[in-house]
Parts: sequence; C-alpha cells; structure tokens
Amino acid sequence: MELELKNYTLGLKLPTDPRWANIAEMNIEDILVDHAYCEQKAATSCISLIVQYPDKEALVDVMTPVVAEEWSHFERVLEQLKKRGMKLGKPRKDEYVIRIQQILIKGGKPEERLVDKLLLNALIEARSCERFKNLHLNIADEELKKFYFELMVSEAGHYRNFLALAKEYMSEEYVMNRWQEFLEEEAKIISTLEVRGDRMH
Repeated sequence: MELELKNYTLGLKLPTDPRWANIAEMNIEDILVDHAYCEQKAATSCISLIVQYPDKEALVDVMTPVVAEEWSHFERVLEQLKKRGMKLGKPRKDEYVIRIQQILIKGGKPEERLVDKLLLNALIEARSCERFKNLHLNIADEELKKFYFELMVSEAGHYRNFLALAKEYMSEEYVMNRWQEFLEEEAKIISTLEVRGDRMH
C-alpha cells in the first residue's frame, strides 16, 4: 500500500505542506464545502471543453463520462456534508486556480492553446489527487479516509485522461516539455500560497 500511494503524487515537484492535512481535519466543514465546489468546477470545465471543441471527437468521447463522474463526486461530497449536519454554503475564491491559470500561453496556435487547457486540467487533477492522498493518510474519520482514497484513484485516472488527450493534438515531445513547465510553475505557486484549512488547494 505504501508503494502504491507513492504513485499518487503524479510527478508534482513540490509536496503539500505536511501541516495541511491536520489543519484541514480541524476545519473539515470548510474543506468539504470547498471540495464540493471544486468538483462542480471540474464538471463545468469538462463541459466547457466539449462546447469549445465539438469537432474534436476524441476529446468529446473522453470528456463526456468525466463530466458525469465529476458531477457524481459533487453529489457524494454533498452527501458527506448532510451526514454531518453541514450545509453547502457559498463558493470561495480559488486563489490556486487563479494563479495557475496565469501559466496558460497567451496567443499561440489553436492546438497549443488546446493543449494548455488540457494540461491545466491535468495539473488541477494531479494536485487534487495528492491532497486526497494526504487526507486519506492523515485524518481519523474512517468514512472520510475511505472516501478520499476512492476519489484519489479517480482523480489519477482523470489526470491521465487529460495528458493522453493532449498527446492527441500535439507531439508527445511538445506535450511533455510543456507539462514540465506547468509542473515547475505550479511548484513555485504552491511554495508561496498560505497553508489554509478552508481550501482544498
């Protein structure tokens, strides 16, 4: 299991601050609320890609079931909130996503812009997967430990979907070079963000 869990860092250059999981556990309502909105935004992002690129058959085929899965995750987080007598509340500003969106190229060829969008989604999925792993390993609530293990595995699959799709539209060499740039920039961003217990990212 230890070796298996190590596979769920997905190439990230900087691990989550070890304090985060304990802080998150003490603020689990805030974490669940923020998590719910992360799943909603993930589903919306996949829908947006389908709407923007309806001519990309592979993209539409891959993204369609991911939309359903992300929405089911949203529903499952809502269920966890209700079990604990908690309410959804309002969405919070996602500083992490705002910052990593700045990695996207400005201009460039249409294929390059598409690949950047796919890699951005892959990056968010990779970091979410790593955060879910941290919660699975470090919180006491047995139900949530199991829940976050299941979602960790699912997000890893989504990450691979986005990365594979990117290679459909640009060469593997281009995609992997660009992916390394994303990872390096994301590490810089993570190093400057405050460790907060009310945010999933």
